[in-house]
Amino acid sequence: MAKFSLFSEESNRSPLSRLWRKFKSNHPALVGLWVFVALTLLAMTAPFIAPYGINQQHGDALLLPPSWHELGDVRFILGTDDLGRDVLSRLMNGATFTFGLSIVAALVTTLIGVVLGTFAGISKGLRSSLLNHLLDITLSIPSLLLAIIIIAVLGPGLLNTVWAIIFALLPQHVHSVRNLVVEELSKDYISAFRLDGASKWQILIRGVLPNIYEHIVVIFTMALSTAILDIAALGFLKLGAQPPTTEWGAILAENLSLIYLAPWTVGLPGVLLFIAVLSTNLVGDGLRQVLKGRKVD
Repeated sequence: MAKFSLFSEESNRSPLSRLWRKFKSNHPALVGLWVFVALTLLAMTAPFIAPYGINQQHGDALLLPPSWHELGDVRFILGTDDLGRDVLSRLMNGATFTFGLSIVAALVTTLIGVVLGTFAGISKGLRSSLLNHLLDITLSIPSLLLAIIIIAVLGPGLLNTVWAIIFALLPQHVHSVRNLVVEELSKDYISAFRLDGASKWQILIRGVLPNIYEHIVVIFTMALSTAILDIAALGFLKLGAQPPTTEWGAILAENLSLIYLAPWTVGLPGVLLFIAVLSTNLVGDGLRQVLKGRKVD
């Protein structure tokens, strides 16, 4: 009787609650999720909670090491740079540009990719062939190289960087969503929809999209980790965010000459980039494992 009640309780759970129960059993993915949430909150609140202004200089505190060093100062937990600016405040504000804008770019790319991918999935004949060949051509170009080409046309700058990342990631999104739609349209329940007289849009809205939204979330996390790296790489190459913008890649490029004199000014932005990408990948891997298990069920 107890087993039956447990089975009934499990079967009465919503799909999202069942997915969450499986996801939280993956401890690395759960830790990655909490780090992801913390970085998102930091990106939204950094300008308000940073202890100092991003360009506020302290003439008496040039190149101070982090506070735990014997030469450090408790006023500057992560030290200062060669202009006496607080490293912690600059890194906190940098989360808004590197991590926050990456989320925006990944969201916009995912939304556009779903629309175009769905259209490509339901297209047939010459139109489908042309779309497939266009996708194959663009997918042969690495996203960072494609972003650099777009930046060369639009010009350097943070806003242009976001657009370049969106256009660079879009082909992969369209291709992934198209494959999901084509696979879903070949299933038996779609034939049942057609026999019931459902239109093409009813099939998409009521049948296809509700069954692929979990995969779209996974695609979003993959795009986010790529966007973080690409925005930082463009900033490091001085093609993206320009000084005095506190984007993490731009901070790395600005302090590269200090790597031996003040390694914390270079190492700390690199550590944050590593943590941001790692947490995003952990969440994405956790979601993939949950969805794989859901298929088996």
